[in-house]
Amino acid sequence: MKAEHTKIINSYADKLPPLVLKTVEEEVPGNISASNLSKIMEGVIAAYKYAEVHPGESVGLVGAESIGEPGTQMTLNTFHLAGVAEVQVTTGLPRIIEVFDARKEIKTPMMEIYLKSPHNKNMEKVRKFAANIKEMKFEEFVSEYSLSIFDQTLKVVLNKGLLDDNALVAKDLIKLIKTKAKGFNLTSQNEEILFTHKGKTEEIKDLYAIKEKIKDVKVGGVKGLKQVLPVKRNEEYVVLTSGNNLKDVLALPEVDSNRTTSNDIYEIYKVLGIEAARQAIINEVYKVVESQGLNVNIRHIMLVADVMCASGVVKGVTRYGVVSEKASVLARASFETPLKHLFNAALEGEVDDLTSVVENVMINQPVPIGTGLPGLITKMK
Repeated sequence: MKAEHTKIINSYADKLPPLVLKTVEEEVPGNISASNLSKIMEGVIAAYKYAEVHPGESVGLVGAESIGEPGTQMTLNTFHLAGVAEVQVTTGLPRIIEVFDARKEIKTPMMEIYLKSPHNKNMEKVRKFAANIKEMKFEEFVSEYSLSIFDQTLKVVLNKGLLDDNALVAKDLIKLIKTKAKGFNLTSQNEEILFTHKGKTEEIKDLYAIKEKIKDVKVGGVKGLKQVLPVKRNEEYVVLTSGNNLKDVLALPEVDSNRTTSNDIYEIYKVLGIEAARQAIINEVYKVVESQGLNVNIRHIMLVADVMCASGVVKGVTRYGVVSEKASVLARASFETPLKHLFNAALEGEVDDLTSVVENVMINQPVPIGTGLPGLITKMK
């Protein structure tokens, strides 16, 4: 870009945000004349001014309506995701409720794991990677448990085929379950593991307890990834998983950490911080809205995401989350559990300044927003 072009663009620094200026600089062709560039900049300013919100616009109400009104047209419970029939994902209204409530436990946690080149081109490599990250538990390797009451021993017969597939032997499994099996001697013979009490014979129920305890021991893979599925996306392969564990997956060397994502907002918040969580809320809601064929301006969703994340932690749009922080007593009382809010406010002697929408509607006063914002100061004779 020529120096004079940069100079013209920079002269608008006080009127436009840096991101807009940067975009113009990247998009404008290098051989453009100075007069044309000035015309373009004036056009950009006009478009920017047109896009701004008017002072006193009730953005909250407009946002709530814009998301709520098309939300009534969503099919109530849909289980298919456009283009991917392999993984069951909560979509539609249940998913939107899940995101806006900021639920800690979501119904169908999943991840999309993108791999760095050259790992993402070869189906075999991707399959192998997927098999390696799937969580394997001890019980998957067991073909039968037999408990001898007479000898007071527990015999675990292992599945030889599975052991061979994962290049394991009985001794490897003993190492993993040793910590869980305190008070027992473990001996292995071929594909069998024998549990016997150390010292004096204990009660038989200890053997039952140990049997249940060792089932959940992790033998391999990444904790929490219950199922894995390699799928082809455009020119590369992506691994979809049921269950998620962003922290451990991002640490793997083959994973492209810039694009790998989870649909669990809290997981993203814990690993990548609040800004990433905000972006995840926007993406997740927009994905649902788009898959339902609805047209909601992304700014309304951004506004809700901002409100949810403004305090530095993710708060749901519930009486415990965002609503509990409202300054107005009447606004809090109008949402849920009104008596509790009113009693507490009376005990603390709170004052309501009636600065927002809900509380003014309640006491039948003009709302200080939009046309209710300016007040007359003088009366002309």
